[in-house]
Amino acid sequence: MKNITTFGSSKHWWLLLIIGILLVIGGFAYWFWPGAGFAVASLLFGWLLVGVGVVQICVASARIRPVDWVWWLIGGAINVLVGFLLAANVFLAEAVLPVFLAFVFLYSGIMALARGFAGRQVHGRWLYFVNGILLLIIGGCFLGGSYQQEASMVSFLAALAFVYWGFTISSIALDMKPAKK
Repeated sequence: MKNITTFGSSKHWWLLLIIGILLVIGGFAYWFWPGAGFAVASLLFGWLLVGVGVVQICVASARIRPVDWVWWLIGGAINVLVGFLLAANVFLAEAVLPVFLAFVFLYSGIMALARGFAGRQVHGRWLYFVNGILLLIIGGCFLGGSYQQEASMVSFLAALAFVYWGFTISSIALDMKPAKK
């Protein structure tokens, strides 16, 4: 039986799984030690975003590409750009980390909703809709109150968002695992 997924299949699915696990670990570490502050979080999440972006670009340029490889390429480029901005300038990142995160999660939410609409033959299609709506809500929370929120609230939202995003990327990775012949 053919492996029918929105993302296609890739023999490099395990790279996405590793990135997802690292995002979950980083999110929980930030959740349990919020005193580390935005400097550590922006540096950590900046490099994780660079890693996610590189993996997305590699998946999009592989010989066996996902169905929506152009969006993977665009998303990867955005993640690399945002990741380098977060990692390169800690003072800038502390000021605009919520806005950067808002755009990353809004983009991810829109993409999840698009996958839900496109994946008519995918089992569990409703999970893409739930994922998209939750990512849009998280992105909206960052965007809507980024300058008015206390640092602890932004820390909590960032930790929650990256734990959730890590689980999402891990499930995508498992969805991309090629079917056994």
